[in-house]
Amino acid sequence: MKWVNVLHLYQPANIESNKIVEATNLSYERIIRALEDCPQARITLNIAGSLLKRWVEEFSYLDLVERIKKLIRSGQVELLGSAAYHALLPLVPEREALKQIVEQENVLREHFGEDLQLKGFFLPELAYSADIARLIKSRGYEWILVDEIAFSGSFGNVDWSKKYTDTNSGLSVVFRHRAYSESYVPTTLLEILEGGKSESMVVTASDAELYGLRHLDHLFEFENLLCHPRLEPVTVSDYLGGLSKIDEVGVVASSWQSSPLELKRNQAFNLWKKPTNKLHKKLWELADFAEELCFVNSNDDNILWSRWHLVRGLASCVFWWASAHDFSQVYGPIAWSPDEVNKGIDELVRAVRSLKGIDVETRLKAEKMASSIRLNLWQEHWRHHAII
Repeated sequence: MKWVNVLHLYQPANIESNKIVEATNLSYERIIRALEDCPQARITLNIAGSLLKRWVEEFSYLDLVERIKKLIRSGQVELLGSAAYHALLPLVPEREALKQIVEQENVLREHFGEDLQLKGFFLPELAYSADIARLIKSRGYEWILVDEIAFSGSFGNVDWSKKYTDTNSGLSVVFRHRAYSESYVPTTLLEILEGGKSESMVVTASDAELYGLRHLDHLFEFENLLCHPRLEPVTVSDYLGGLSKIDEVGVVASSWQSSPLELKRNQAFNLWKKPTNKLHKKLWELADFAEELCFVNSNDDNILWSRWHLVRGLASCVFWWASAHDFSQVYGPIAWSPDEVNKGIDELVRAVRSLKGIDVETRLKAEKMASSIRLNLWQEHWRHHAII
């Protein structure tokens, strides 16, 4: 059986240092060590620029970066393009999406070599739209990864023996198997291999933190699976290169957690911009206001510092933590944290404060928007979520 495993290594740019250390020690180091111990195993990784920059600039994890570089050169690791600060690309202006895509490319090549080839692209939250796919194609990428629901708005229709082309963009499309991806994948695949179930190809994609931080795996199932004699772990590009049957598909706007009902209602991104979520509405009003100001004032003496805050405020996590969605079924929490949302509010309003060339009324407008969101945020928390 062939296994295409795509792992997403990401931590928000403004997350506490101890959380990066914990994720690195429990998950990222473990994944790299397992690959080194099993040289026939191949994997596809998305390392967010926001994480890579802090690895190098704050923690001096130069040895870890060098080890990954060696795995890239040996062909064991394939790296992906993405958005450096994990903005939900279909929901931000194309100009902002492009800036984050280019920065991701620059950060990767700075630390892994100018000759680094990036064939595939990782959409943050696997959030696909036709416009974003066309932008990715214009940057020279060959393929994207999406959830299987993006095939037709429902499940059970993907034939993983076929190579699909997106009619919206011309990109090759790889669909992840959601049910497998939302399990602890090593357990699931070992059960398949040892239980006689027939699967010739499995494509999974999940957060790298699943491998250690969220699931301790005392039995070392991940390591045992990588070296299993009846398993061939391959990269996405390896997988695509081995396919001969080609079909076209109009990929549906969706994310890694979209439901068929949401897609029928044209609500592909409810976790970040739900029509009935008042917090989401107000957050996006502030986000759009701050982004527009940064764009219009691109020659401001303090634009670099303003954008430093802006990209942190636009991270998908800010809006995700305001969704209150229950993720316990996929090793996650209830997506509700007023503290995390407040971090994003602070970053967005600081992006405005940092600009030198704007008037007082514009500054006060941002402050009033931020204050209104905070009031709504804590009203929602104390009335509906807090345990007192």
